[in-house]
Amino acid sequence: MNKTAIRNFAVWARNKLIADVSYRAGLMGVTKEGISQALPQSTKDAEFYDIGIADPYVIRGDEIKQRKGLVGIIESKAKDSDYETAYKSVMEEVAYTWFNRLIAVRFMEVNDYLPAHVRVLSSESGKSEPDIVTTPFDSDLFYKDGEQQEIIQLKNDNKLDEVFRILFIKQCNALAGILPRLFEKMSDYTELLLNVSYIDQDGVLYHLVHDIPEDDFNIEKGGQVEIIGWLYQYYNAELKDETFALLKNNVKVTKERIPSATQLFTPDWIVRYMVENSLGRLWVEGHPNKMLRSGWKYYLDEAEQEEPVKLELQKIREEYTKINPEDIKVIDPCMGSGHILVYAFDVLMQIYESAGYTQRDAAKSILEHNLFGLDIDDRAAQLSYFAVMMKARQYNRRILDGETNCNVYAIKESNNFDREALVKIGDDLRPVAERLLDAFVDAKEYGSIITVDVTVDELDALANKLDDVDRMAEYGNLLDMMYADILCTELDALVKQACVMVQKYDVVITNPPYMNGSGMSTKLSEFVKRNYSIEKADLYSCCMKKGLELVKSNRFMAMITMEGWMFINSLKDFRINLVDCNTIQSLVHMPYLGRGGTSLGINFGTCAFVLFKGDIPNFRAEYNYIRYYELDEKLVPVHFPLVNERRSWKAKKSYELIPNGTLCYWASDQFIKSYEKEKISKYAISDGQTKTGDNGRYLRCLWEVNSLEVGKNKKWVLLAKGGLYRKWYGNIEYLIDWSEQSRKHYKEDHVARIAPEYIWFRKGVSWNHVTSNERFSARILKEDMLFETAAPSVFFEREGLLIYIVAFLNTKVAESMIKLINPTMCTNVGDITCQPIVVENEKEHIINNLSSKCIDISKVDWDSFENSWDFKKHPLV
Repeated sequence: MNKTAIRNFAVWARNKLIADVSYRAGLMGVTKEGISQALPQSTKDAEFYDIGIADPYVIRGDEIKQRKGLVGIIESKAKDSDYETAYKSVMEEVAYTWFNRLIAVRFMEVNDYLPAHVRVLSSESGKSEPDIVTTPFDSDLFYKDGEQQEIIQLKNDNKLDEVFRILFIKQCNALAGILPRLFEKMSDYTELLLNVSYIDQDGVLYHLVHDIPEDDFNIEKGGQVEIIGWLYQYYNAELKDETFALLKNNVKVTKERIPSATQLFTPDWIVRYMVENSLGRLWVEGHPNKMLRSGWKYYLDEAEQEEPVKLELQKIREEYTKINPEDIKVIDPCMGSGHILVYAFDVLMQIYESAGYTQRDAAKSILEHNLFGLDIDDRAAQLSYFAVMMKARQYNRRILDGETNCNVYAIKESNNFDREALVKIGDDLRPVAERLLDAFVDAKEYGSIITVDVTVDELDALANKLDDVDRMAEYGNLLDMMYADILCTELDALVKQACVMVQKYDVVITNPPYMNGSGMSTKLSEFVKRNYSIEKADLYSCCMKKGLELVKSNRFMAMITMEGWMFINSLKDFRINLVDCNTIQSLVHMPYLGRGGTSLGINFGTCAFVLFKGDIPNFRAEYNYIRYYELDEKLVPVHFPLVNERRSWKAKKSYELIPNGTLCYWASDQFIKSYEKEKISKYAISDGQTKTGDNGRYLRCLWEVNSLEVGKNKKWVLLAKGGLYRKWYGNIEYLIDWSEQSRKHYKEDHVARIAPEYIWFRKGVSWNHVTSNERFSARILKEDMLFETAAPSVFFEREGLLIYIVAFLNTKVAESMIKLINPTMCTNVGDITCQPIVVENEKEHIINNLSSKCIDISKVDWDSFENSWDFKKHPLV
């Protein structure tokens, strides 16, 4: 698969499609500046109507109604925002719709999945004119009276692009019968704004057909449904960059931008690892099958276990023997474009075939009984639905009958639901419907982490009632029919998604969204604080908790997440609770290693893991550690599992001595045992840090301020603020405005904060909060200095002990232990104070003498250069 070509096309196509539909709207007087006067009602009023555009444009018949619809939707959206934002939103929505459909039709025609087996975007013979234009009446499309004659006339007039647009729209509408959730009936204005040409060699269609190799779509020639996911991710690449740029300027992520900010396509090998070791394991542990197992490249054989563990596992696996293929329920609650679901489909197919099913029967059963998915992004959900249906079509030629249900859904909101319609469902079920509606207010802010306070039985009763309402609708008056329409469309959709959220699953597999609290909107932040109090540090940890709620006891949850939950202090309680109540089956750790990123090609550490919902204290899990250079050029492990010094097998009891429950799986038992000793926290004092909230205003470099204004009791004070890797002494390059007036501003600014006064101007030990090269270095903080967040610091009552601690922290042993507790780029106060320390009184003076000499040498070196406050002259002068 040529991902470079896919990326280049998708990024370019987004901008091109938006420009094309915007141009088309502009021809009708609808631009980002505003809406001009309405166009004439018919050509009887004028031969043409000039609205100031280079080429005059006339609309006729249905186009007049379509334009009104376009104006109406923009004006409606503008009520909640400004006009230009509403206009851009509509243009992007239309462009996205046509992108999805172009991709879907291209995939179907290449694989000969179109019902009439006539290519729509290209020609089987290789000519430039699509086959549907060459033989428009071979496609079994529905034509109104006069339309066939119109097409013939347009062809005779050589207006072939107009012919193509008419036929493409008809093909999309025809496909609504077999793929209703992707090719649903379009808004009138969506058809009006279609501006695609097959003749234009600078157009989207030409580049789609010519830039991306056809074999990348062709399943028989090695292509994969996976290409749909990559096109989706790359289409949103620029929007994602724009969203992160806004985040850097403290602009919160709105619900419209959550998908672009959090969607990350999961590499194929990670998907295979998660699916094979959760869904695959569930089946083969109850139905051993060496042939089935041998086809799973990333399946990890279980480590040798102690006898009591074997007996416990044997009991659990006796349950698995009773599972039939139809019984297995698998969900991806953050499904994106459906990559995980597609591979889960393949594994389920293998399971069904091993149980004696035909591919045809298995494909239908998998859709109806096994696979479930949710996402907040409507377009992603459409592509996920399409990908799963195409996978089913690969195994069953008759699956596209329009009647087979597929349980993947875009999460819908209840904000605009007309509750007056609930009068039709009766008093007994109205409270159930009310709770359902309450649960889904602002649902696109929260996604699948919503808790729905409705039971499966209540949802079944509500669904049955909606069937009754639908049957009786034609016998009522106009108001009854209107209410029935609301209930059978809007409420029915909420019932379906609630069913997916409420039922329990045998396997939960997902790549959840990553977003820390600082990026969340006010609504989302308040929601997670209220409902996920110990997981609130990030959206992915909230999803981990929700995943465990969705999965049945003694079943599996598999995820790929950021690595932070394994180590950081803000998720300590969550981590301890997770490990105490559940059992890690296996974990693949992919830390950030500088320029190369991780196996995802991103600049933060990740881990993929399989969790067993149940407590097996002595179970030995397998841990794998993957460095960037152990991957090939496609970011796939050269070998799996990886055989390096960090590969290990550990039971959860191994972590009991480690502070904060950190999952440092690579530590030796002897190393862990050292944490039985006293900790630095017994002697240390630490109580907050200073943060100005506006460093550009309150911080200066040493050489920017008059030396007469610098000092402990003056306006400007020396400040420790991180810096380069440096031990013992140094990195003193900043001053902070510590005047009484400025400190008052700090206190008034809710973003800023001041360390408590009793730790001002105390001698202490400081270090860099962020270390990109995994090196730790401790330095003395002088008594005439302050410190801020980039240079965390701790203090000690006795100076001799301070010198002793600095010596310990600058050893290789301490560096290893600190990185053991927290192998991320950030080193916090808790990571230092939890370290064990042995204070030997008889050796303290020897160590202190050596430590003091190191500090003095480092100070002389620092003061030898002009960026030091105490610089006198260069040593070579």
